[in-house]
Amino acid sequence: MGQKQSKDEAGVQVVNIKRREDALNVYPDSITNQSERPLSTSTDQKNTTSTDTTDSAVTQSGNMIEAVVGEAKDFKDGHMQEVEVGDQKVLLVKEDGSFYAIGNKCTHYGAPLSKGAYCKGVVRCPWHGACFNVKTGDIEDFPGLDSVQKFQVEVKDGKVLVRADPAALENSKRVKPMVKKSSDNNKSVVLIGGGPASVVCAETLRQEGFTGKIVLVTRETALPYDRIKLSKALSIKPEEIALRNKDFYDSHDIELKLNTEVTKIVPSEKKVELQDGHSLKYDTLVIATGGQPRLLPIPGADLKNVYTLRTPQDANAIAENSHGKNVVIMGSSFIGMEVAAFLADKAASVSVVDLVQVPFQLTLGQELGTHMKQMHEGKGVKFYFDTSVKEFKGEDGKLTEAVLANGTVLPADVCVMGVGVVPATNFLKDSGLELTPRGFVTVNKNMRTNIPDIYAAGDIVEFPLFIANNQQANVQHWQMAHQHGKIAGLSIAGKAQDIHSVPYFWTVQYGKSIRYAGYGPGYDDIILHGDVDDNKFVAFYTKNETVVAVASLGWDPIVSQAAELMSKGGVIKKDDIKSDPDNWVSKLCTL
Repeated sequence: MGQKQSKDEAGVQVVNIKRREDALNVYPDSITNQSERPLSTSTDQKNTTSTDTTDSAVTQSGNMIEAVVGEAKDFKDGHMQEVEVGDQKVLLVKEDGSFYAIGNKCTHYGAPLSKGAYCKGVVRCPWHGACFNVKTGDIEDFPGLDSVQKFQVEVKDGKVLVRADPAALENSKRVKPMVKKSSDNNKSVVLIGGGPASVVCAETLRQEGFTGKIVLVTRETALPYDRIKLSKALSIKPEEIALRNKDFYDSHDIELKLNTEVTKIVPSEKKVELQDGHSLKYDTLVIATGGQPRLLPIPGADLKNVYTLRTPQDANAIAENSHGKNVVIMGSSFIGMEVAAFLADKAASVSVVDLVQVPFQLTLGQELGTHMKQMHEGKGVKFYFDTSVKEFKGEDGKLTEAVLANGTVLPADVCVMGVGVVPATNFLKDSGLELTPRGFVTVNKNMRTNIPDIYAAGDIVEFPLFIANNQQANVQHWQMAHQHGKIAGLSIAGKAQDIHSVPYFWTVQYGKSIRYAGYGPGYDDIILHGDVDDNKFVAFYTKNETVVAVASLGWDPIVSQAAELMSKGGVIKKDDIKSDPDNWVSKLCTL
């Protein structure tokens, strides 16, 4: 087998080798196919019905299904395998001589966990990196909110027998037991912000036995929702992407105050002041207000149909007004390019304007950015790089043109400003909280701020990132916001744990999903394997001689394997991947 290695002009080492054929499936992570995302529900295993089966290896014992899934001697220690129990798939793992069985579908989007990464009792989803403990089924890292079901396993006469409740087999999602508010507990926790950090924090508190009052305050008008879908599916409705339904919050005594904005916090009085003139007292405060779109001082930016994208209302308005129209998108990072992908076959034209040279340049590099540019150009998207929008022009108060700094005039019925976000922390400036010059809240490994009984989480914080030698970092990933909420909740409940999570994100464009794990700022080289033009590649971002991040398309589950290795303290060296991108994967079994 021949190999060719070269150094391109952007400093990327491109290695062309035969691809690993069992790793080329691009798993379907559709944004709008809600059937791939079962509703978050709890399964009561006492309420079951019998299930008949004609499989000779499956028997019915009372309300339980029993299935012989193999010979014990055939299962390797430290490995996982998908097995059939009734008509469902179950994940079976042998670890330290013992067998464990859990639901095989990730609770985020139903990805097969058997296709993911496994190490020392934790399986990581191949699509988006959520982690589950195989001994308990509990979710340990995110995205997603729910745990998976756990099933009984017994070795009898040399055979592995799995017992499962039929209802649990049908719905692999499981909500961990949660307490409710108690009248004899006067403590209150106020959470500011309606994103995943607040939701996970509230649920963690109830799961860990906190029986005081929990109030979630958000200026959003909708129930907390999956915000990252907005740029991928602009016409989606908030109720379709709600993280939990209203009954869930009510049944677990989590009070919601929607359409309510906090204008000030007063730590000396332990209260938050609201825009309507009222205030809330707290014993513990969690601030997770997220980011707000960056606004550029461009003449004409106040014209109608010049949008930022933050809420479902923004997304829906962009979708509605872009059909058959000329759309200009400012910014070529993830929000801008996901919007472009959604509108490419709907708008009359889509033009992307940015100061950089290729999309995703700062994150993915020149080589992959060029490929993404070509992918979009194949769908009719036009790019205007090394320039910016100088002025918007309109008629009767409505946008008609975007004038670029290089003199180009673009017809524009709609403009989407996707030029990044800034932390929504202006209301904290006189609070005494330690803020960075850019407005981020500084927290420690337990998400504590410098003021007692105040925590912060999500996109607004800088926290010690363990894979970056605990340097303070701002990581604006959906997955990380979940984990921040969990860590804050554990701290408040008196069960503090240090934040120990590997950053993980993904983007979906034209049905192709790029996954990325690690912390790439400051990388000095990229080792690229596979065939970029064939949409099957893996890129290793290195700093000195160490891999600091991994991105892939069509090479699952290598990004999840890398994330799991990093999480367990493993290191991928540059020499490990120069000739073979999978050479290091065997380390997962030896950590």
